[in-house]
Amino acid sequence: MRAVEVSKTIQIPDDVEVTLEGKKVTVKGAKGTLTRDFSSAPISMELQAKNLRIWANWPRKKESALVGTVYAHIRNMITGVRKGFTYKLKIVFSHFPISVKTQGKTILIENFTGERNPRKAKIIGDAEVKVQSEDIIVQGINLEDVSQTAANIVQATKVKRKDPRVFLDGIYLYERSEGME
Repeated sequence: MRAVEVSKTIQIPDDVEVTLEGKKVTVKGAKGTLTRDFSSAPISMELQAKNLRIWANWPRKKESALVGTVYAHIRNMITGVRKGFTYKLKIVFSHFPISVKTQGKTILIENFTGERNPRKAKIIGDAEVKVQSEDIIVQGINLEDVSQTAANIVQATKVKRKDPRVFLDGIYLYERSEGME
């Protein structure tokens, strides 16, 4: 039996400004502005003072799930413009010393397992990448850009055609946190 209505409400903090135009949500805060369009989702949204209500009437299973998904996306947007997100990665090598450089919107990983050509990882959106000796720090206000950039770096150093228990060289994620230094 289907529920009559599935609803979630987000309390908007005082230091954040949220505007709603149709199903296009814009969140402004101290760190910046994020905009996202949820027009493809079969849900309803309503902004009342400092509350944003997301709901679906007579939802099927997929529509019920979408209410929670949109709620989580907007909550992440609010956290991003207030604090930001930081992912920390560690450069690990035992055989060949790996060197990492940023070049525009790409990250070059040189001398990985002695390879002559550098491996490349793409920087997504407005994510900032800093290389500090053995650490790579990825920061930004959009969680999806930051996490996808970190995933691209980890994936670029995946060991292929060798025993992964022996060749532990690579770049590995070791910390995810809210807030930017």
